[in-house]
Amino acid sequence: MAEKSKSVSYEAKDIQVLEGLEAVRRRPGMYVGGTDIKALHHLIYEVVDNSIDEALAGACDQIDIIIHENDAVTVTDNGRGIPVAEHPTEKRSALELVMTTLHAGGKFDGGGYKVSGGLHGVGVSAVNALSEWCEVEVRREGQFHTQRYERGRPQGPVASHGKTKPDETGTKTTFRFDPEIFKGDVSYRFETLVQRFREMAFVTRGVTIKLLDERDGREMAFHFEGGITSFVRYLNRNREALHPVVHVEKEMDDGLVVDAAIQYTEAYAESVYAFANTINTIDGGTHLTGLRSAITRTINDFARKNNLLKESDSNFRGDDTWEGLTAIVSVKVPDPQFESQTKVKLMNPEVQTATQQAVTEAFANFLEQNSTAARAIVRKCLTSARARDAARKARDLVIRKSALESMTLPGKLADCSSKDSANSELYIVEGDSAGGSAKQGRDRHFQAILPLRGKILNTERARLDKILSNNEIKSLISALGTGIGESFDLEGLRYGRTIIMTDADVDGSHIRTLLLTFFFRFMQPLIESGHLYIAQPPLYLISYRNKKEYAYTEGDKERILKELGVEEGRVGLQRYKGLGEMNPEQLWETTMDPGNRVLLLVTIEDAAEADRTFDMLMGSSVPPRRRFIQTHASEVRNLDV
Repeated sequence: MAEKSKSVSYEAKDIQVLEGLEAVRRRPGMYVGGTDIKALHHLIYEVVDNSIDEALAGACDQIDIIIHENDAVTVTDNGRGIPVAEHPTEKRSALELVMTTLHAGGKFDGGGYKVSGGLHGVGVSAVNALSEWCEVEVRREGQFHTQRYERGRPQGPVASHGKTKPDETGTKTTFRFDPEIFKGDVSYRFETLVQRFREMAFVTRGVTIKLLDERDGREMAFHFEGGITSFVRYLNRNREALHPVVHVEKEMDDGLVVDAAIQYTEAYAESVYAFANTINTIDGGTHLTGLRSAITRTINDFARKNNLLKESDSNFRGDDTWEGLTAIVSVKVPDPQFESQTKVKLMNPEVQTATQQAVTEAFANFLEQNSTAARAIVRKCLTSARARDAARKARDLVIRKSALESMTLPGKLADCSSKDSANSELYIVEGDSAGGSAKQGRDRHFQAILPLRGKILNTERARLDKILSNNEIKSLISALGTGIGESFDLEGLRYGRTIIMTDADVDGSHIRTLLLTFFFRFMQPLIESGHLYIAQPPLYLISYRNKKEYAYTEGDKERILKELGVEEGRVGLQRYKGLGEMNPEQLWETTMDPGNRVLLLVTIEDAAEADRTFDMLMGSSVPPRRRFIQTHASEVRNLDV
């Protein structure tokens, strides 16, 4: 029997009770998902969600968000204003109760809100707890009230400041995140917020959302009367559509509202997004399951009824009917059940039935009344099914070959000796020259090198069967060990880090984009689980007297020159145009040594925007790509032609 520890006490006196919002400060991950930049943005979303709930209640049509120069944030709406009167049982202001007490809000019994995104009543109080300071202004019933908090604690009672105009109502919340919680160099990203608020405006028809960044003066405003129909058109504006958007909005007897929009395009990828009470449920849920089931079943029924599928043909599978599909499903649920406080997945079982019923009815009517569009959709599904069968055979061939000992790994792969996948790395390198330097410079114990010859296939313009016939991609799939498509399995991943290492020139950028497109479309779990990185080779070697320093950006170069106290013309300055220009020792020291290197983790912060960007840059439509290049031409640095 093991000896009992005498150093740890576990008595009644050791049981802790965390007062007020201390639990949030102690365990922020339980309430906002962590303390990283994603959680930082979540603070803003929680406050804006409250304003959106006012819009859903028909009490608000204007929301303004300002990021101040000191990283404080102000969210203002013209809703009803948080109640400030004394709570009958708690004997303090309802405003203070909402701001300082977990699970206090007007969203539990359905009295204050018919539907809302703020289910748990912890949102704004969690934001208050994780803020260095927070100030709330309320205009309600002709009166103006304020209260200030520091790290969640009220600095005094709710103060009244006299009368306002009767039509002036709403809540204004200003807060600054607490640097004791969100440590390091964290700051709000304007682009991230733009995507979130654009989505909110799409799924909250008629509301105007304005974002102003006082740090650099950028601002955006969103207002969409077309709702999610406009959202689908926005996503498909660079694609060739097969038919007009099919839209259905239906309220069920229990108050649940299903809002869905569907459009097929000539593209190969699908773009399907789900929202519950305006919140982007990135992991889907019952509403997404209902949408997908309805679409597949309806197409099969139409194809059978019109003899477009032969008796000997199998029904279309879901994968066949989702190719080229752009769809949004947005549900308003009186009592939403999310998987967690961060609300990434909807769990209500009744939503699946309601969504399937509403979408089936509307989509079936559309197919019956638009035979040309319906037959085009079925033809696309037939082509997809044939391609899927060809891809399965090609994939099986790749797997069978990989099973043979002599073909387990591609011949050009320089593998590492370690069998510990968690601590090993695969560098995907452009060209044989750079591959040679990388093979000589690496640490053979844990670093593997896979050189690619030339530019890989543009997977944005090809189906899986064609992709699997490409030798470079077959080598990549074989080296990673995960399989692809339906057979993708993260458990088989042979390397904890997959690192794209290309030249800092136009060709290198193109190859990097092609690789990212492939991973985004066909190995997205690799990105989502944090296994994909981009190496950052230096741009310059700066030599001065006996010193040598590497500059990874133009800013680095200017900083180093300033620290050396010399002008550019008085130092040795070598510009690296390619990885092959560095000798193995330099490549190790600058780009591959874990002690010195800089790696960029590839993330999918916003799937809709990533989908649109890859489609624009790598798809078949030329005008949008030309507009993008013309718009961003002035931002290009180090262009080698």
